[in-house]
Amino acid sequence: MNPSFADTNNEFIPVTAVSQLKDVQPTDWAFQALRSLVERYGVISGYPDASFRGQNAITRDEFAAGLNAALNRINELISTGKESLVSPEDLITLQRLQKEFAGELATLRARIDILETSNVELSANQFSTTTKLTGQVVIAVNAGEFDGDKIIAPRGAVISENDPNPTFIYRSSLDLNSSFKGTDLLKIRLVTGSDGANDSATGFLEPNFGSVLDYSIQGRNNQISLARLYYTFTPNPDLKVTIGSALVAPDFVDKNRYANVSFKDFSTQAFANNFILLPRAGGAGAVIDWHPKGSSVKLRAAYIAGDATNQLPDNQRLIGGGGSENIRLFPNAGGGADGGLFGDPYQGFTELEYSPSKAFNVRLQYSSGKVFGSSFQGVGVNFDYSLNSQIGIFGRYGYASYPNTSLGDINPNYWMAGFSLQDLFVKGGILGFAIGQPFIESAVGNSTQTNYEIFYNLPVNDNIRLTPLLQIVTNPSNQDDNGRIISGTLRTVFSF
Repeated sequence: MNPSFADTNNEFIPVTAVSQLKDVQPTDWAFQALRSLVERYGVISGYPDASFRGQNAITRDEFAAGLNAALNRINELISTGKESLVSPEDLITLQRLQKEFAGELATLRARIDILETSNVELSANQFSTTTKLTGQVVIAVNAGEFDGDKIIAPRGAVISENDPNPTFIYRSSLDLNSSFKGTDLLKIRLVTGSDGANDSATGFLEPNFGSVLDYSIQGRNNQISLARLYYTFTPNPDLKVTIGSALVAPDFVDKNRYANVSFKDFSTQAFANNFILLPRAGGAGAVIDWHPKGSSVKLRAAYIAGDATNQLPDNQRLIGGGGSENIRLFPNAGGGADGGLFGDPYQGFTELEYSPSKAFNVRLQYSSGKVFGSSFQGVGVNFDYSLNSQIGIFGRYGYASYPNTSLGDINPNYWMAGFSLQDLFVKGGILGFAIGQPFIESAVGNSTQTNYEIFYNLPVNDNIRLTPLLQIVTNPSNQDDNGRIISGTLRTVFSF
């Protein structure tokens, strides 16, 4: 029996020597014939228990299947110049059997042709969905303090006269990643977490200019929310297109190999992305990513729009977020926006990336849009450079124009820079340090806020990473009357 037919349901196993068949003895009348078929043509299979069961009866169709396998094997030997392995006696016998079983062989080959045609058609038109479930839990313990008697907001309102209490922060996410063709992706992400930006010392004491722990602002006060819903497909090998009702721009633009993922490297929001170019980071929209094959240039463009009018949030998470006593850059915040896919608020972001080598990437950026009645536009640059396999440097710069704000026409600057050490102390260990000024604008306060962060990311195993980090904020809220803020966090990330 031939494995290509008999082994389709794992009922038979190939035999390379007749001695493998425990119920075939040298004294059996068929021993020599079986040995010839095994050693010369390799067309015999046995049962999983190493038996041949030669006494069992077979049908003419079963015999025809075995005969067809022997004919195919002999044709293969002849076509590859190994006809010397085929004895003349076997050829004569096979010719007689081929004539005797001509009808059965013709039927068998017709069935094989039909099966092969059906298989080709199914392979070409199959709709096979592959879905992978991944998840992540971020748990952090945070505590901090400030110098002086009080902390004031950019307009002078008192934020706090006392150090905040230590806090426990968590964020949990569950991703469903589905592919229909192998080159596409349907992503669905559900997120829940603790209360939000104010659950860390820096987020509570300096809520306006990106000092908050980035992953803490994604919480929804223990409520489950839809954080991602989009579909990515490839119209051609050089182009990716993404559309969805829940997109976040930094997933696609303003990336940086050392400063972009807050649960892996820097946690300070203003260090994760260009703070002044992305005031409307999330919503519905589309992204294109064009990378010509063999080219060192990539072009990306994103459009993100707001929710329906009755679902628009207040000014939280936008530049100048916070209560009414804080800075509120946008005069119509929470009341004057249109909503919808093409209404206010919306944002467009275009990025040209140049990578002359694997070590160096530079991204030129243009951002524009409208947020709560105030139009804006800005330009930026983002780079990362690997000095060697362990040491890397990086930085961002941004300049933006925000006319018609509650403070008039303003032109804030932004910059951040730092270095990263990979595989420090242990394989996978990461040390990072960054410094930056998220909102340089003379109309806002009388000094310039400066942020610092240092962290060490230690892999405990393949699924757990432990990261102690330290944040320092000097001149918070651009007020030199404010003393520096210092905050420590122990971050643990479980991935599965």
